[in-house]
Amino acid sequence: MSRRQFLSHQDFEDLARRRLPSMVYGYVAGGTEDGLTRDANRQAFRDYAFMPRGLAGIAVRSQAVELWGQTWASPFGIAPMGVAAICRHQCDRIFASTAAQAGLPFILSGLSTEPLENIQRQAPGTWYQGYLPGDKQKLEPLLARLKRAGFEVLVVTIDTPVGANRENNQRAGFTIPFKLSASLVWQGLTHPRWSLSVFMRTLLSQGIPRFTNVSADPSGFRINEEPAGGLRGGRDRLDWEHLRWIRKYWPGKIVLKGVAHPEDARLAVECGLDGVIVSNHGGRQLDGAQASLHALPAVVAAVPADFPVMVDGGFRRGTDILKAIALGARMVFIGRPMIHAAAAHGEQGVARLIEILKTEVDTNLALLGCTDLRELDGRYITKAR
Repeated sequence: MSRRQFLSHQDFEDLARRRLPSMVYGYVAGGTEDGLTRDANRQAFRDYAFMPRGLAGIAVRSQAVELWGQTWASPFGIAPMGVAAICRHQCDRIFASTAAQAGLPFILSGLSTEPLENIQRQAPGTWYQGYLPGDKQKLEPLLARLKRAGFEVLVVTIDTPVGANRENNQRAGFTIPFKLSASLVWQGLTHPRWSLSVFMRTLLSQGIPRFTNVSADPSGFRINEEPAGGLRGGRDRLDWEHLRWIRKYWPGKIVLKGVAHPEDARLAVECGLDGVIVSNHGGRQLDGAQASLHALPAVVAAVPADFPVMVDGGFRRGTDILKAIALGARMVFIGRPMIHAAAAHGEQGVARLIEILKTEVDTNLALLGCTDLRELDGRYITKAR
């Protein structure tokens, strides 16, 4: 397919589903246990309806958004996604460069396989998302490495203190650390495009991939190894005292990701942090948690008006983005759709999806009768009946 034949996110997902081995696609698409929260993220958008205005003179429009004194081209960015390179060779490089060219933020996952120094050199301004341990002796050298690399925004994920029950991955034989199995071999044989362009290309160019961005040691550990102390590395000990210590040590911005309760948002403000991302990890952690869009209004109400509240979870359309902005979000982060676009059509696919979303935001902003995204608020949205 040519780039212009992709008209919506669904076109990318349909092609990605065919091109990726089922266990890899299942890892991207799946949630935990019964998938209640994953599905709730999508269903939540039906619970809100727009109230458009007419005769608003919408010939000139702006979807730019300001965050910490910087202006971004649109109110969305690329969310952090662990092990993205299993879907496309050097996938994190694709996200970083494409986001930078489009004037959007990209958050690099700590569970990525391209050294963070390389990403920051390629796309200055990239954010770093970490699964941080509750251990200051490990935290300090990691933060020092981030400083040296030039990172200015630290995103601390707080909703993964332990591993969730991802039954779908276990049934499919997709595990971290990775293990070679008969099923994986069969999937490779039946998906030769993926085997050659992702699996073999990676092995030939860099050997077995390594998680290079989890700690201060850039050599990290192989994706088929169990690191000392386990993959979780003491995340279950991370608490608010550690965040207060990080605030004193880290000179840049600190954002909490995985906020679902208003009280956690209030504590983030009290600790002197710089923003929160309302998130349930794409429905991949606590099953039965509320949808991100449902959690958003209470979090916005709990913090000062100038405190940035961002959100992720289930976003597929420009209208989804606009509903979150109307409910008080400053920025929306999008994960799975970007993986689908990269798997389907590489860098051109990601660029095309960004183009589609920008066009949808612009068109629907006009249809709402709103000329500037900064004016979009609760006056334009209501609960659906």
